[in-house]
Amino acid sequence: MLPSQHYRQPDAGAVLSALHDINTRHGYLPAAEVRRAASDLAVPLSVMYSAATFYALFSFKPCGKHKLQVCEGTACYVKGAAELLTKLQSELGIQIDETTEDLLFTLKRVRCVGSCGLAPIVRVDDETFGRLTLDDLESVLAKFRNQ
Repeated sequence: MLPSQHYRQPDAGAVLSALHDINTRHGYLPAAEVRRAASDLAVPLSVMYSAATFYALFSFKPCGKHKLQVCEGTACYVKGAAELLTKLQSELGIQIDETTEDLLFTLKRVRCVGSCGLAPIVRVDDETFGRLTLDDLESVLAKFRNQ
């Protein structure tokens, strides 16, 4: 967008809707797509990036087919979330916020998923696995490797 162009206040939700659409299509937010959406909405690129960086849902790097989220809320942390995270890093050969080379898994840490009674928790996509032990992780990963 050129500096001489006039910006306008987008309709409520238009920026988030555009970001969500891009994220759904690509699995992340490619810079060219974000620039195009800003132009289409006639908003500064900074507005798009401000919204995109505020929400943990969005990523600027390609994500894996499956998103592994390890809850590190208080209950999960006390019941072994750090050990689960360490084992997943070792098993997958990646660090937090990285994606496996085969683009199958992206590993994330989250602060709380609101299911403290099931601690410790790992979410894979929209499925929650609770009361996990280190031994349970292999079967959880196997379920999604075979999809």
